[in-house]
Amino acid sequence: MVSLLKMPETLPQERPRQIDAPPPEEATETAMIDICNLDFNYGEHRVLHDVSLHVPPRAVTAFIGPSGCGKTTLLRCINRMNDLIENAHISGGTIHLDGTDINAPDVDVVDLRRRVGMVFQKSNPFPKSIYENISYGLRIAGVTKRSLIDEAVERSLRAAALWDEVKDRLEKNALGLSGGQQQRLCIARALAVEPDVVLMDEPCSALDPIATAKIEELIHQLRTQYTIVIVTHNMQQAGRVSDYTGFFYLGRLIEFGSTTKIFTNPSQKQTEDYITGRFG
Repeated sequence: MVSLLKMPETLPQERPRQIDAPPPEEATETAMIDICNLDFNYGEHRVLHDVSLHVPPRAVTAFIGPSGCGKTTLLRCINRMNDLIENAHISGGTIHLDGTDINAPDVDVVDLRRRVGMVFQKSNPFPKSIYENISYGLRIAGVTKRSLIDEAVERSLRAAALWDEVKDRLEKNALGLSGGQQQRLCIARALAVEPDVVLMDEPCSALDPIATAKIEELIHQLRTQYTIVIVTHNMQQAGRVSDYTGFFYLGRLIEFGSTTKIFTNPSQKQTEDYITGRFG
């Protein structure tokens, strides 16, 4: 039986940080995700080339770069979702999650995907009630006691800043929620099973500015409890929500560092050219 998520009853209502905020000191101590010399292929076509990256814990790391540069492919490598694509495979290198090689033969992929939750570009709630959407992962993990599930549902919805909006309609179909609410529901669903890492693939691309602001504020609040990796094409968003940023181009990691440095004093000209809008 999985342990239930321990979260505060309420979360501070803060606005997302700006790019001049320094990264948290504790995030530099170790790596939650350690990617070393990673090569990845779709069949014979190599899409990631010798990527090495250390993602710190309890911080937000953003992947930026033009379309087709490998950002989402790398994100999907972290919880082995690319295993579901025929002929897609790692052709070199390693990925370690908190010290464990996630591609080792003895790794339980189901447990890995519990530890590494995923929020997709388009919200994908199940055609079930709000309550059943949140409790689904817990039931799969073997939690059957109703009181424990009730507690986890409330805590994850509170963590996703959605509880006050849906607490009186938990038995209503989740497809009746607005687009922004559905995306926060998907975040709550990921949090309910107590992950170590939350991956977000352009979570705001289909949302209006008000819903986007709510998701960004939520990311800012969750960063103290989870390791978050977000793919975004919106550089302003990367600047607002992330502590660290990696710039990708043509399947290669060009530069990685604190968001402050990447956006104000990049080391590579390619990074500067992309940040300033010369291409991309």
